[in-house]
Amino acid sequence: MKKFLLLIAFVSLVFASACGDSEDIVLTLDWFPNANHAGIYEAVDRGFFADEGLNVSVVPPADPSAILSLVASGQSDFGMFYQPDLLQARNAGVPVVAIAGVVQKPLNSMMALKSSGIDRPGKLAGKKVGYPGIPWNEAMLTTMLEADGLTRDDVELVDVGFALTQALLAGTVDAVVGAYWTHESIVMQNEGYESYVILPDDWGVPTYYELILVASEETIRDRPEMVKKFVKAFIRGYEQALSDPQGSIDTLIAANPESVDEAVDRAGVDLLVPLWESEGQPFGSLAAERWTSFADWMKSKSLIDASLDPNAAFDASFVE
Repeated sequence: MKKFLLLIAFVSLVFASACGDSEDIVLTLDWFPNANHAGIYEAVDRGFFADEGLNVSVVPPADPSAILSLVASGQSDFGMFYQPDLLQARNAGVPVVAIAGVVQKPLNSMMALKSSGIDRPGKLAGKKVGYPGIPWNEAMLTTMLEADGLTRDDVELVDVGFALTQALLAGTVDAVVGAYWTHESIVMQNEGYESYVILPDDWGVPTYYELILVASEETIRDRPEMVKKFVKAFIRGYEQALSDPQGSIDTLIAANPESVDEAVDRAGVDLLVPLWESEGQPFGSLAAERWTSFADWMKSKSLIDASLDPNAAFDASFVE
């Protein structure tokens, strides 16, 4: 009996130690949960993070503009954000680094209703263009206009905040920039409106990573093994989502039944799958050329300082 009790005590100690080894991790999303995050919820649901000894909490942001600051300060271990914003943040001294590329091409776009006939930037002369008040979006518009023979002075820019779809449907503006074509176009289609999607990298803006996984320089330096384990599980989650996109939306909905717009996200994931894929490279790949070319464009528009080193803004070692 004594040996049996000792055995029970030993097993309990081992179990407790194993549980104690689980490291609590916070991942802050860039926005409310949607199809772009399906791989994350797959990694949680299927135990991929747990397999690496990580207890991951996935948190929507209370303030999307504060995500990089949360990561830099250590209040969040990881975050989801965007390449242009990361470069601007680093320009301001925020020590955050991209460690995986999720969406390999821009989702940000120019959009107009098909009924308007505006299917290219050159048809915007004398028109009103809505945008969300983000300076680099204005620079994107300027480049797109110039690529099609117009100038910024040929249009009236209207700050409509994030009510881009509403402004377009209400006729307040003739077109918008800053709209995600894998979301807003579906929302409008579901309401009976067809739209033109005009992509920035078709009109002079260098292609860039729309959605990236980020961590702080301190976390990468001081906890590299944890970062390696996290990225491994993160990639497994997206590989699962790539293999069964609609199944990943089932998982997303189960985790967020009150906030997911099923009609939008089921259509959205099918548009996202080709953008998650890395053109023959492993999921999550980060290419130096894409960071350099986009940083050069931002420098030419005075969005970041000429001295900023784009190669310091990413660390591809965790996905190689």
